[in-house]
Order: sequence, then C-alpha cells, then structure tokens
Amino acid sequence: MSTGSLLAADLVIAVLAAAAWLGGGAASAARRRPLARWLAAVALLATLARAVTITALARAGWWFAAEKVLIAAPLSLAAVAVAGPRLLRATGDIRSVAVPLLFAGYADSAALLVTVLHGYPASAGAGLLAVAGIVGATAVSWRLLGAPPSPTVSRTALAVAVAALLTGTGLAAAPGAAPGVPHDHGSGDARPAGEPTRRFTLTAATATVRVGGRDVAAWAFDGQVPGPELTATVGDVLEVKLRNRDIARGVTLHWHGYDVPNSQDGVPGVTQAAVLPGQEFVYRFRADQAGTYWYHTHAVSDLGVRMGLYGVLVVRPGPATGVDVTVPVHTLSGLPLPPARTEPVAAGTPVRLRLVNTDSTTHRYALAGTPFQVAAIDGSDLRGPTSLAGTAVLIPAGGRYDLVFTAPATPVALFVDGRAVYATGPVSTATGGWPVLDPLTYGAAAPVPWSRFDREFTLVLDRGLDLHGLLPRYAHTVNGAADPDIPPQVVRLGDVVRFTIVNRSQTVHPWHLHGHHVLVLSRNGEPATGSPLWLDSFDVRPGDVWEVAFRADNPGMWANHCHNLKHADAGMTLHLMYRS
Repeated sequence: MSTGSLLAADLVIAVLAAAAWLGGGAASAARRRPLARWLAAVALLATLARAVTITALARAGWWFAAEKVLIAAPLSLAAVAVAGPRLLRATGDIRSVAVPLLFAGYADSAALLVTVLHGYPASAGAGLLAVAGIVGATAVSWRLLGAPPSPTVSRTALAVAVAALLTGTGLAAAPGAAPGVPHDHGSGDARPAGEPTRRFTLTAATATVRVGGRDVAAWAFDGQVPGPELTATVGDVLEVKLRNRDIARGVTLHWHGYDVPNSQDGVPGVTQAAVLPGQEFVYRFRADQAGTYWYHTHAVSDLGVRMGLYGVLVVRPGPATGVDVTVPVHTLSGLPLPPARTEPVAAGTPVRLRLVNTDSTTHRYALAGTPFQVAAIDGSDLRGPTSLAGTAVLIPAGGRYDLVFTAPATPVALFVDGRAVYATGPVSTATGGWPVLDPLTYGAAAPVPWSRFDREFTLVLDRGLDLHGLLPRYAHTVNGAADPDIPPQVVRLGDVVRFTIVNRSQTVHPWHLHGHHVLVLSRNGEPATGSPLWLDSFDVRPGDVWEVAFRADNPGMWANHCHNLKHADAGMTLHLMYRS
C-alpha cells in the first residue's frame, strides 16, 4: 500500500473510531445495551487498526505521523483506558457508561481534528486545544445526562479546560517565524541583456472569445486565448512591452520555466508592481535557453490564468525544420482548449509536438499511430531518449513535454484526456488503457554533478487552519504555516541546494520554483535512474517524498509555490532568497 493510500485509510479509520465511540455513548444513554456494546467493539477494532496505520506511516517518515504519534495515540489510549473497563463492569444500568463512551468519542474526535485542522508539525498548542475540547465536552455531557461529578471534580475540570483553552489559543495564534517576505536579498540583474533583436507588444484586456461555438467572457492578450505565440532563436534579445487596458486587478508577465534575471520574473510585490489599467511595463532578457516555455500573468494568478492571460514562448536553437506544433492545453469557462485540428503531413517529415499544460491540474496525453520519443521535458533535452509506443504521458500543471517522431504514411493523432486535439488524419485508437511513462526511469543515466550539498531544506505540504491573519482561514500550508508567514529559504550564490518535498495532504501539489530548474534525485526513496531530469514543474502526489537539487546561480528573490494556483493563493507560496 502506498503512503498516500495509508494516509487516506488512517483518516477513514479515525472517523470510524470516533463515530463508533460517540454512537456507543448515545446508545448507552438511550439504554440500548446490545447496540452500545456492538459499537464499542467496532471502536476498539478501529483503534487497533489505527495503531497499525500510524506505525506504518511513522516508518514511511516522521512527517506523516508526527501529530498522530504525539497527540492522537495518547488520546486514543486514554479513550480505551477510560471506556473499556467501565464497559466491562457495566452489569446494571447501561446508562452508567454513557459518559465514558462519549469521552472516548470526544478524545478520538479531537485527535482527528488536530490532523484535519492543524496537521504538521505537531504542536503543544494543538494538543492543549484538544484537551480543552475533550474536558469541556465531557463536562457538558455529564450535566446533560443528569450525572454531574462532585463540585470539586467540576471545578477542577473547568480550570483544566479554561487553562488549556487559553494557553493553546495563545500558542496557536502566536506570530510565526516569518513576518513577511524580507527584502535584503542580492541583486537579480547579473546578466545584461543588450539591445533587443525581437520586439513584441502584448495588451491585456477583457474580451469575448469564441470557444466550441460559444461566446465566452475572457481576459486576453491581444484579444485572443491563448495569447500570441512568442518565438525567438538562441542569441536573440527579447523585449516585450506589456500594456494593461482594463484588467482592474492588474497584470504581469511571468516566464514560466524560463530562468530570466530576477527583475524580469513578473511576481507582484517581489520583483515588480502589478501593471494597472493604463500602465505598461517592459521586459527584456536574452534568449539563451532553447526549449518550450509559456508566459502568464502572476497578478491574481489563479483568476487571471483561468480567464485566459497566458501564451506560449518557444526558443529554438536555429531555424525550424520539419513540422513544429505547439499544443497549449487549457480549460476556459469549463470548455477545453485548443480546438481539435487536422493537418496532413507528408510521410517522412520530422514532427515536434510541444505540449504545454497551462491548467492547474494534471492532463494525460497519448500519441497514437506512430512510435515517438520524449525529446525534452520542461525545456531541457533528455539524454538518450528511446522509442515509445502505446504509452501515455502525464504532464503536471505548468509542465511541458516535447514529443518527436517521423510522420508515417498513416494518420497520427494526439489525445488529451481522451479528446483528439491534433491529428494528421482520422485515428480511432483507444488509448485509455495505455500505461503511463515514468520520466524518472526514461533515457540514459548520467552521474549527479554534485557530491555534497551546502544547504538542505524540507517542505512538508499539508492543510491547516491559519490563525495569523485578521480572519481565520483553512489554508494550504508548508511546514505548518501559510503565506506570508512561511520562512524563506536563504541561500548564497554558488550553493548547491537540496530540497526534500513531502506531501501529507490528500491532494496533488504541482511544485514550481521560479528562476531555476531542479535535478530530480529520488522519489519515495527510489533514485532516478533515467536521463538527468531537470524540471521546473513536477507533481508531488499524496504521500510522495521528492528529493531535488540545484545550484544557486540566479540571484534574487524567487517565488517557490504550488502551481495549482488556487493552492498558491490559499497559502502555499514561499520564497527562495539569496543573501550576499
């Protein structure tokens, strides 16, 4: 069983145990002895089962089991210790065990809430709040069932509950280690661009575009979704003038996957101010990285990208040869883009399909009708790619794959989630059952270029209640904090940095570091054995543990975030900071 499955199973078992204890208490209060005993037996079995899942999660990594071992396990033991003996001794009125069974239910419920609302890391504040809730709920149940404890016990319980509540709340709401994004970072303009050789102007504005025979309200560059495809050849200097006609919340241009100097990265509040209606901003950088990239607004990014403020950037090593097709996949107002197209291609023609996932979720791509190679991922060429057939690829949010093949005499079609988006003729192949390529095992291996690491950081991805703002919110968190309270990772120019990225949540987090590509070292303890895999976007699935590394060679302040942009907006954003 995978770690992600264990996390899900543990959550289900915890819910079952809490519900069974509470149900047993309610049945006891209603004098339904057989039902109360049956539910208590289910609760005991669930508690034993949870001991197994917690042990397995602890073996998979302390990140997955910290609060379960330190908080949930003691509370579950207390539940069994209080309810079990009383149930065994209940020979008379079954109502006498109602409060102990309810106590057990409150204990398991509190432990469950610690996991769901607090998560990683385990903290004294969360434990104290759990104790306060258990004691308070038990005291109320005692009184409602007409069997209140003695005044001394009541006063003691009240004092414990109040002290735990006040102390726990104070600890939980205390300011985090990061008072916001610091600004004492090194300059990001180490690479002069020179005079521009390729000039573009992009105007962002509200628009109505035609998708699938329907008129759809959009935000668009130059009135089209996607925006104009920007192309360059290695050695060009690009100048892109961004104008905002009427996007009230502002726009920027982030060059996704392209390692531009920091001042050109397009992150509002970090590298520039958002471009407001009537304003403009000029980006300039040298095209020194051949490959497939894309651009999008980073101002109010979730809404802006979903509404259509994106486009493709292609940098070629030289003049294009053969057929070179970009396929930016997007969902606009629930409608899929791009529309299907068919273009006959002469047999023997070399074809490159540049697949770009501009959505916030993973898409499945399948090329039917010909063998192919994956030539590049995220703009970086792969070493020794081999021929594939009957194999699908999964591209994470923000990711890009370049597929190359020689056109056969028979038709070829590219399917995205079962929908044909590009074809050279009619193809009816069923691709849903095809196996999925694992890029960590594809291509020819090469030694890791570093033997040591100067900086090491661990990012534990989770969900939790964020109490540090004006209003509480249920946030996507990193190491128990949400933006802007996540401490930055501080590096120096030239450092070799290793990230361990752990997902203990129930959702996929496509991870994206600006300004750098990272080399994948391992996933879930298994070393990467294929071509060196330099990525800027990769899916960290529930229970996954990724180890990646890079050399800190691009000074500045860089966003480091989940590229499911809803998650980024809901707290899962932090920063990599160079210190001089």
